[in-house]
Amino acid sequence: MAALAYNLGKREINHYFSVRSAKVLALVAVLLLAACHVASRRYRGNDSCEYLLSSGRFLGERVWQPHSCMMHKYKISEAKNCLVDKHIAFIGDSRIRQLFYSFVKIINPQFKEEGNKHENIPFEDKIASVKVDFLWHPEVNGSMKQCIKVWTEDSVAKPHVIVAGAATWSIKIHNGSNEALSQYKMNITSIAPLLEKLAKTSDVYWVLQDPVYEDLLSENRKMITNEKIDAYNEAAVSILNSSTKNSKSNVKMFSVSKLIAQETIMESLDGLHLPESSRETSAMILMNVYCNKILKPVDGSCCQPRPPLTLIQKLAALFFTLSIIGYLIFYIIHRNAHRKNKPCTDLESGEEKKNIVSSPVSPLEILLQSFCKLGLIMAYFYMCDRANLFMKENKFYTHSSFFIPIIYILVLGVFYNENTKETKVLNREQTDEWKGWMQLVILIYHISGASTFLPVYMHIRVLVAAYLFQTGYGHFSYFWIKGDFGIHRVCQVLFRLNFLVVVLCIVMDRPYQFYYFVPLVTVWFMVIYVTLALWPQIIQKKANGNCFWHFGLLLKLAFLLLCICFLAYSQGAFEKIFSLWPLSKCFELKGNVYEWWFRWRLDRYVVFHGMLFAFIYLALQKRQVLSEGKGEPLFSNKISNFLLFISVVSFLTYSIWASSCKNKAECNELHPSVSVVQILAFILIRNIPGYARSVYSSFFAWFGKISLELFICQYHIWLAADTKGILVLIPGNPMLNIIVSTFIFVCVAHEISQITNDLAQIIIPKDNSSLLKRLVCIATFFCGLLILSSIQDKSRH
Repeated sequence: MAALAYNLGKREINHYFSVRSAKVLALVAVLLLAACHVASRRYRGNDSCEYLLSSGRFLGERVWQPHSCMMHKYKISEAKNCLVDKHIAFIGDSRIRQLFYSFVKIINPQFKEEGNKHENIPFEDKIASVKVDFLWHPEVNGSMKQCIKVWTEDSVAKPHVIVAGAATWSIKIHNGSNEALSQYKMNITSIAPLLEKLAKTSDVYWVLQDPVYEDLLSENRKMITNEKIDAYNEAAVSILNSSTKNSKSNVKMFSVSKLIAQETIMESLDGLHLPESSRETSAMILMNVYCNKILKPVDGSCCQPRPPLTLIQKLAALFFTLSIIGYLIFYIIHRNAHRKNKPCTDLESGEEKKNIVSSPVSPLEILLQSFCKLGLIMAYFYMCDRANLFMKENKFYTHSSFFIPIIYILVLGVFYNENTKETKVLNREQTDEWKGWMQLVILIYHISGASTFLPVYMHIRVLVAAYLFQTGYGHFSYFWIKGDFGIHRVCQVLFRLNFLVVVLCIVMDRPYQFYYFVPLVTVWFMVIYVTLALWPQIIQKKANGNCFWHFGLLLKLAFLLLCICFLAYSQGAFEKIFSLWPLSKCFELKGNVYEWWFRWRLDRYVVFHGMLFAFIYLALQKRQVLSEGKGEPLFSNKISNFLLFISVVSFLTYSIWASSCKNKAECNELHPSVSVVQILAFILIRNIPGYARSVYSSFFAWFGKISLELFICQYHIWLAADTKGILVLIPGNPMLNIIVSTFIFVCVAHEISQITNDLAQIIIPKDNSSLLKRLVCIATFFCGLLILSSIQDKSRH
């Protein structure tokens, strides 16, 4: 009864809500969200620097999230590189001195807070040619004015960055009197034109006063109240912002420290000075404001302008525009022709007659329609991760943000289960299911920032290895059974694997190796193909006639393992091979192939393991050693129970080892050799019981069919800043944002999968002569792309 109700409910849902209607809804959502963000940018302004300086929130105890953009955490080398030949000046009281120390410690963490606190403090790194000064001026008075006035003179070298602020000393010395506030207003009014003049050539920041924790203040500071501080801040803002009559002030208000202090001032030791973590956050914000536009870090989207379009991107935009126009013209002509050929009524009989039979959809129409849809999708990719239209946020890991979604998808996966069409080991439904749940777990891992938690990282490494294991298993099985080593098969696989990535490399201006998993799978596919296609070609049909051929195949696999071991322990040889042109254009990242070597080496044995498993399984299957009937255990009861016990123990043992990992580098070194243990354990647990082999999760299998597209698309339209952050379509509501962005993301991935399949049928025909002509065209296209890429690289340097 329950099964009947489930099936009826599913039919009812499918009747009213199909994949097509979901995609239409996603398109409407994108258009509405884009319109809202455009309107918001025009109303509130498009300067992310203002958001960085004035608004944000804490994601955790010490993780600050600016509104609408991402903040980069600068390393020592990056800070020195940005500030080379620069002079930064901090002017003010003890709070500004604290900010000075935190800023300097980004450049030199060993710099100590010592010496007379009520005097100037210099800092200079002669090697990096960086100079940072603190100038003790605790009040906004004539002394501070004179210091600033000196810099306005043409003959004097001006600091590149000036950070100023003061007020608490004025409140303290004058016991919080109204006369002191009036004098403060007069003094800051006289300083404002000087700051404005400096702001034309330097970056000038006025730091608003942070709140105090009144309960902790000493008796001689009790007059410093938050009410007084607010009054002084209001005076500074109104005067400095009105210092220029006809335009916006160039002096930037550093008000974000107020928000930081509101959350952390309770941790203060004296109620006045902020704890060290808060000062570090404020200093890092200053570093982001100045350095992001210089170094352009990927995960530092605040204060970064939209990157200029490259020549290749412009040509891609032109191509997609022409495709859209071409399809619209084709559609209008086809529609007019369809109207003329509508059924007409026979006046004598009163019956309708069709003039002509409707013609099938032509390849040209499919081609134009596919590129039209792809062009619109690529526009969405560009808007999400390059155009600064939508917001971005930093990731922040908590255990609940990773494990709760895992539980959700596990419940959904179990709920949507169906019987398999066949009950063989690793049948198609089961491998789709396996890919599906692994991909969903990997997506949750990426968006939750779980890579910072080592036990989760090690388990995710096994999932990536399992994908490659399936690559070895699937392609070996195909070539072994079918014996199809034709060029059509190779081109079909290469096209389906690489089409989306090649388009994204062009549109998003990223190197091929950036999408590391596709190069990895592509290279391993070619390794499998070459291993089996080279003489002597050994396939199942040939081996069945003579067992000697099995030995020959094992020798081939042994030679492959030897080559893998040689390249894994000979980094120089590996780099020489992949540094050759044009391979270097595909596998270099940041000017070298180290990243590619690291990725390849991390899972170097697992494809071989997949091939070997496929060979053993198919040999056992041919000799009818396995019982693969519906509901039957894979082996006899005793053997099945023993293997199940061993598999469960092995699975748990690996998990315990991975969870106890303390050093990522050491665990990564062991991973290639031991990851296969958990993979094989899972396969046996999933396939030995007949009932487990007879059912699969249609929910996971659906995602498994588009797993490659999901993995690639997440880079730009689910995550942001090339996976470093999170895309924010709906600000202020993280839960609703993740639901909407996920819905659009999945719809886009599914549509791209369909587009890829449609284009593969047209671009990779079965006829060899036609295919060779297409390959010549594709080779010409890539040659042109390499030439344009080389020109771009030279112009950048």
